[in-house]
Amino acid sequence: MKQIPSVVCLLGPTGTGKTAAAITLSRQVPVSVINFDSRQVYADFPLITAQPNEEEQSMCPHLLYGFLPTETKMTAARFVTLAMEKINEVWKAGRLPVLVGGTGMYLRSLLQGIAPIPPIPEEIRTAVLARVQSEGPQKLHEELLATDPDYAAKIHPNDAQRNSRAAEVFLATGKNMTWWHTNSEHIPAPCKALKIGIDISLKELEPHLAARIDSMLELGALQEAQVALAACPDPRAPGWTGIGCAELLAYLQKEISLETAQLEWIKHTRAYAKRQITWFKKETDINWFSLGEGEAVAEFALQWLDKSGVNFRR
Repeated sequence: MKQIPSVVCLLGPTGTGKTAAAITLSRQVPVSVINFDSRQVYADFPLITAQPNEEEQSMCPHLLYGFLPTETKMTAARFVTLAMEKINEVWKAGRLPVLVGGTGMYLRSLLQGIAPIPPIPEEIRTAVLARVQSEGPQKLHEELLATDPDYAAKIHPNDAQRNSRAAEVFLATGKNMTWWHTNSEHIPAPCKALKIGIDISLKELEPHLAARIDSMLELGALQEAQVALAACPDPRAPGWTGIGCAELLAYLQKEISLETAQLEWIKHTRAYAKRQITWFKKETDINWFSLGEGEAVAEFALQWLDKSGVNFRR
């Protein structure tokens, strides 16, 4: 084995079968799947966030899924630390690390490095938190559209964590998140990566997303949210800001009807998928495959490993 780990990254918008592609690859080589979806880290929402089910997880090890409490904040910096720990563990065990997910910022932070943003003064952080609690993250997102439209397009208006972070950074440094992500020196993770994308148009994806949400509700998504609310009744907790979680929370708090919650969930999922497609299409080093081409994806990854001098074949 080479000292620097080789990793395969399966990426693309939500609902495009990335986990299925990873499992197909696992039939050819010993694979450990490592999550890079910012919502699938939460323990209370395995169904709502579409985490791999028990059958899928039984096919090969799945890491960094469903381990974080609802009230705990997840950041790109923390993800990079955890992901590199898992990548090194998997590599040393003689297995291929396969990163699977759709949070482009997490993957970019890992492979290209994190912007060295200075520590935020506590008074600024406290002031921003107070605004979120009194005005909601949507107000901060409106302001972000003016100060950093590129970054605002990548995050949801209800995402309290990211909208707060963007506001803090701008107030503390005078520079927006886009500047920090593009103009400062980054230190990439010590690994060699192959990026494979699952390509599908938004028009083709839409009916699948709606059907998946229907299925989630039939399987008990609402009951999952009820249990999570009993365990963490703070609506401002980071885990509740996720798509699906926020809409079901609004229903449980009698703010909207269940029908409206479902329609909002579908609408926000579509918008998120559109942002993901836009984000990944800007990347120049992604090797694109169509939905359902799991066998071709696996063969392409195996050829890349062979060219890299890494032999994982069973």
